Amino acid sequence: MATPRLAAIFFSLLCCSASSSRPLNLISNSSSGFITHLPGFQGALPFHLQTGYVEVDESNGVHLFYYFVRSERSPGVDPLMLWLTGGPGCSVLTALAYEIGPLSFDLNGYVDGLPKLVYNQDSWTKVSNVIFLDSPVGAGFSYSDTEKGYKSSDTKAVNQIVIFLKKWFDKYPQFLSNPLYIGGDSYSGMIVPTVTSEIARGKEDGSQPNLNLKGYLVGNPVTDFNFDDPSRIPFAHGMGFLSDEIYEAYKKSCSVGDSRHQSISIECINSLGAIDECIKGICPNHVLEPLCAFASPQPHKTPKLKLNSGAREMLQLPVYIGEEEPHLSEISLQCRTAGYIMSYIWANNASVTEALGIHKGTVPAWSRCNYEIPYTNDIPSTVKYHLDVTTKGYRCLVYNGDHDMVIPFIGTQAWIKTLNFSIVDEWRPWFVDGQVAGFTRSYSNNLTFATVKGGGHTAPEYMPRQCFAMFTRWVSGDPL
Repeated sequence: MATPRLAAIFFSLLCCSASSSRPLNLISNSSSGFITHLPGFQGALPFHLQTGYVEVDESNGVHLFYYFVRSERSPGVDPLMLWLTGGPGCSVLTALAYEIGPLSFDLNGYVDGLPKLVYNQDSWTKVSNVIFLDSPVGAGFSYSDTEKGYKSSDTKAVNQIVIFLKKWFDKYPQFLSNPLYIGGDSYSGMIVPTVTSEIARGKEDGSQPNLNLKGYLVGNPVTDFNFDDPSRIPFAHGMGFLSDEIYEAYKKSCSVGDSRHQSISIECINSLGAIDECIKGICPNHVLEPLCAFASPQPHKTPKLKLNSGAREMLQLPVYIGEEEPHLSEISLQCRTAGYIMSYIWANNASVTEALGIHKGTVPAWSRCNYEIPYTNDIPSTVKYHLDVTTKGYRCLVYNGDHDMVIPFIGTQAWIKTLNFSIVDEWRPWFVDGQVAGFTRSYSNNLTFATVKGGGHTAPEYMPRQCFAMFTRWVSGDPL
């Protein structure tokens, strides 16, 4: 899963009514949008897939591409979730094929020369309808007819996602009665709460009166750089990557907390240098996995955040971004990035783009993460949006993989604490198959926080079974 920029984020009217859960008679890859077969997958798909575009900016011809997978249980009554991937600029195919979706790549298998796709038994679509959306424009197969249309930002992405939902529900009102959730991970932690807040406001002022919004969820979420960034150092110390002496020197010489109006001392610079030297060989996405050469982008490619002081520019961590098409021979099969190459080979194949209904000539080369998008980070914090939505009664699930050093759970817990919500259910383990799967705590205003034991950035990619159980319980209203 692509990480935040570090110092450095559906249908045809042939659908059954909301009250029906009977399977449709699918027409393979037809104009109806239903897809029954995909290159690389042997046999018919065991789930209902549709793809398509929604135009969200008519003046520039901005078209957002989506994959829609109907719930494999009771699509007429199960929740409908809009899922966003981070970056910003990463394709939602990452979520569909590596995290929560019904497909995954078989690293050792090929079908007719294409990477082999297999069914994911832990897909969240077993209990929920999911719209996987390529956003912002320029991510995945989403495109603009004009260069101007590619200029994006946090707020612009939010506005276009709200437009997407309006148009989608206008065309397919049969899903209006389904409980609606907004979800996403990594950099979409800046987008999901904001979109949810906009929908909630629209329900209040009448511009979105019919949406059955129930809540939202964010995983390993970028939220506020004043919390996210500094938390990496105590996390690294807690994991045993830093000695007590190095950590104490850092706390003494560097301003811990909001340093927007403070200068950085020579002592602090030296302390940060010592820290960087200690952790430079650690994979930040999952600290127990090998740090692979391909995982580290070239320096001029490293996404940058416009941070306010040197103290917050502390860990220039290598990240898995896959910006240029790699070669499998360059990467050890022990590296997770070897699996990412499968998506490049698959998504850039002509038979695949034809099967998905991709508009010809709109995306010359698909990439898992497109950091060339002219994008402005204009939402510095989403804490206020979390506060706004939860205090209005909407449900919220926040979770972190506990081996993620990109967005450590320490920072997430810190901003949750600032909400000043009372604790309803004290810190405790939660279980899957009789084993501890993580730890959780519930707060007032329907806020649930959970760690996923063994999870990285992002948690479902590393611990799919546990995350599926977590989502199933939460979306059903059951305690983890």
